[in-house]
Amino acid sequence: MTSPAGTAPETPAHAENPASGAENGAPASAVEQRLAELGLALPEVAAPVAAYVPAIISGNHVYTSGQLPFINGKLEATGKVSTGTEGFADEPTVSPEDAKRFAAVCAVNALAAVKSVIGDLDRITRIVKVVGFVASDPSFTGQPGVINGASELLGKVLGDAGQHARSAVGVSVLPLDSPVEVELIAEFS
Repeated sequence: MTSPAGTAPETPAHAENPASGAENGAPASAVEQRLAELGLALPEVAAPVAAYVPAIISGNHVYTSGQLPFINGKLEATGKVSTGTEGFADEPTVSPEDAKRFAAVCAVNALAAVKSVIGDLDRITRIVKVVGFVASDPSFTGQPGVINGASELLGKVLGDAGQHARSAVGVSVLPLDSPVEVELIAEFS
């Protein structure tokens, strides 16, 4: 799926990944079934762009690295999040609504990173914390609304276990000029 910079797909979507659904005839996890009901599937875990791993376990928690809104291995948009009334005309911008959808994509990518280290998303007992970064035009102050995309997606697929503490931070630039990045901490059994 491709879209020009500054636009987003109608809903975050990912290519089917055989490892994310039924494996050897076994039913997908309940979390993955809820993702499928939303028209989503877990992607392959994005390869790190520097010296880190996508997720790590410490005790009964998984800490993910920041996840960008890659769809089918491609960053769908670049630029600062802006309402369009601020910034410079020659800089690429992303609307808050599109950035919110991209934050949901980041959350799906974070769930894929969690699955890569615990094997089954049904083992998640709680999303403890979400940290969202929004590459923002200096006068843009809607970061919480953008990161709601990730929070709402986690609530839809995990129910009460998706309720979490959260930070939404505006930054001047993100890796690869991404408009949004999300990391999370998940508790599992």
